[in-house]
Amino acid sequence: MISFNYILRKNILLLLVIIVTGVYGFKLLQMQIVNNQRFEERSSSNSIKVVQQTPLRGVFYDRNLNILVKNIASYTVRITPKFYDTSRTDFLEAILSLEKGTIGKLLKKNKINSPYQAIKVKKDASVDEIGWIEENSDKLPGVDFIVELQRGYTGKAHGAHIFGYIREISQKQLEKDKDKYYVQGDFIGTAGLEKSYENLLRGEKGFNYILVDAMRREIGRYKDGKNDKLSLKGKDLVLSIDETAQSVAEEALRGRSGAVVAIEPSSGEILAMVSMPDYDLSQFSAVLSKDYLNQLYTDPLKPQFNRATMSLHPPGSTFKILASLAALEMGVIDETSTLPCTGGYTFGNRFFKCHGAHGATNVYSAIEGSCNTFYYQLIFKVGLDRLKDFATKFHLGVKTNVDLLEEAPGFIPNTAYYEKRYGKNWPRGILVSLGIGQGEISMTPLQLALMSAIVANDGKSYEPHLVKGYLDENKNYHPLKFTEINTGIQKKNLDIVKKGMYLVVNGAGTAGNIRRNDIHIAGKTGTAQNPHGLDHSIFIAFAPYEKPEIAVAVFVENAGFGSTYAAPIAQQVIIAYLQKKGYKIDSGFPMAQGVIGDTLSGGVD
Repeated sequence: MISFNYILRKNILLLLVIIVTGVYGFKLLQMQIVNNQRFEERSSSNSIKVVQQTPLRGVFYDRNLNILVKNIASYTVRITPKFYDTSRTDFLEAILSLEKGTIGKLLKKNKINSPYQAIKVKKDASVDEIGWIEENSDKLPGVDFIVELQRGYTGKAHGAHIFGYIREISQKQLEKDKDKYYVQGDFIGTAGLEKSYENLLRGEKGFNYILVDAMRREIGRYKDGKNDKLSLKGKDLVLSIDETAQSVAEEALRGRSGAVVAIEPSSGEILAMVSMPDYDLSQFSAVLSKDYLNQLYTDPLKPQFNRATMSLHPPGSTFKILASLAALEMGVIDETSTLPCTGGYTFGNRFFKCHGAHGATNVYSAIEGSCNTFYYQLIFKVGLDRLKDFATKFHLGVKTNVDLLEEAPGFIPNTAYYEKRYGKNWPRGILVSLGIGQGEISMTPLQLALMSAIVANDGKSYEPHLVKGYLDENKNYHPLKFTEINTGIQKKNLDIVKKGMYLVVNGAGTAGNIRRNDIHIAGKTGTAQNPHGLDHSIFIAFAPYEKPEIAVAVFVENAGFGSTYAAPIAQQVIIAYLQKKGYKIDSGFPMAQGVIGDTLSGGVD
């Protein structure tokens, strides 16, 4: 007879079997039906290799669609750590002319990445090196090569400080990449427009999905390529630069330290921007030589420093243009007002000299003859704080917002600055030097050019820029928008100052050496004091006087008077640009030649 306890134990055991079977059955149902897609995708990912398609980078055109920076084919040798035989390292480094230990350092640096991710060990490998790798591929497991694109510079304009360069992305840059666009080995804009317009230039990456076996060998395309994504080329930038004006400015300044900036007054478009000394961009397009990089870093002239946007110096007598406008606009003087010049100005117990005794001087003759005494007195009538506020309208003492990421704001002092430095009873004699653009006032060549452009265009322009717009993949042009600058200055006052600038070149002024019959140039010379050597030569100008199409600022370090070196360079750039624009230029008319040390026009500025 079967006991009650036996039946109970039997039923409990049966119940346990049913429960366990039910649980496993449910799990199996969940895995095979409910979560089938998720597990299928996870399984597929373990057998799929994702191959990145690097997009073509956008190229640079000048304003007339002459190509300035393009892409050229280049061979890059790679190593895939998973399959690489490290015993072949010495041999491979010798063949590729790499420094001993280079490959070992790269392998160590990329240890945190997947062993299946290829590491670039040499960019711009020669045809002979690639041929040798192909012939000996069976002896070099894990070594291959790809065809990449690097930057090529074939135009007449070098434009080192404009174009900038691309370099392999650093670990620090990768960590800052919020969009997770980049991976190790990608290239990124590192200077110039390559950097400031990186998001437009880089394009969109593409991806190929490749089926691989357990040994990571390729066996075909995943889903016949249906999931592949084509890369999209970056946008081509149309620069505001005129290749002819740029190349003429570069050659005119070569061998000197300084900068040239030319702007189209009506638009704020930068026609030329030169900083000298410059550097060879082609050295950055391939694997950068450590020797060349060290040469740049140790050069006391700092060739990588963009003097056009970053160098700060007193503007000298070019500042008299701003002081004149401020005084006229504030009603301190008008075109008939005169101030006496007896050869200088006495303030306290100090006498400040002028270039001569000009007698009763109005604003026209003050600009034309660069009369210091006139401006020694004028700044006291205008006032320091009012002058600073007025200067801000021209983007002086603040950044111009040029579309490069490197720019210094310059400095225009005010009362608060001197009170902080010297106290409430700061010496008012400081103002005398400020009136002629000396002392703590500092400006960049770009700011000087912008000031000239705003004056030329009746008090208006746009924030200076190097890029007009871009071309999309269908070659449709898309203009970029920039902020307008409107000083609100009365045209009658601007006309007075422009006439004074006209007389500087075409009257009895300080830049008569660049006077021409075919094109009327208006300008202002300047000399910035330099306690460490020869003074700096400065010149601002615009032309034609009747209808300005170009405004220029030239700054030449340690070159003496503005008339002797800076003015002839400005003339060359103006004539080259206007001739290309279709203006009739008298080829028989001699171009001015700057001779450092000459004292033209009585040695003034």
